[in-house]
Amino acid sequence: MFEKINNDLKVSMKEQDKFSLNVLRMLKSALQLESINKKGDLSDDDVITVIKRQVKMRTDSILEFEKFNKASEIETLQKEIALLKNYLPEEMSEEEVDKYIGEAIAKINPTSMKDMGTIMKELQSIASRTDMSMVSKKVKDKIMSL
Repeated sequence: MFEKINNDLKVSMKEQDKFSLNVLRMLKSALQLESINKKGDLSDDDVITVIKRQVKMRTDSILEFEKFNKASEIETLQKEIALLKNYLPEEMSEEEVDKYIGEAIAKINPTSMKDMGTIMKELQSIASRTDMSMVSKKVKDKIMSL
């Protein structure tokens, strides 16, 4: 994935697509920083995590800009998010997420909220393909209903 981003960066340079070039440069910087922090090469899952972090930062910024009616900034951020999402794998459906949650709960057999961390650790394998805050909420609801 890192190579694909680098290649797309080069294409943006050749085509003089300044918008894509700026977004991909920011992404590449974030990936290089993560690589330095990990003291090694990034796996595809690491790259996905960084991209999701970048999308979340922009989503949070949109919420702030909406408070001040900054329409042009919001539009720019939405375009950046759309570009970044091209590099993310397809999100899992809600049914698939529920299936994984059900399997994790069956495997761990939680008795209280204290077991939520263990269940979430078990579900880390799907982190790159779904929103973990939504998963966390669903797990919490399921444990509460036991």
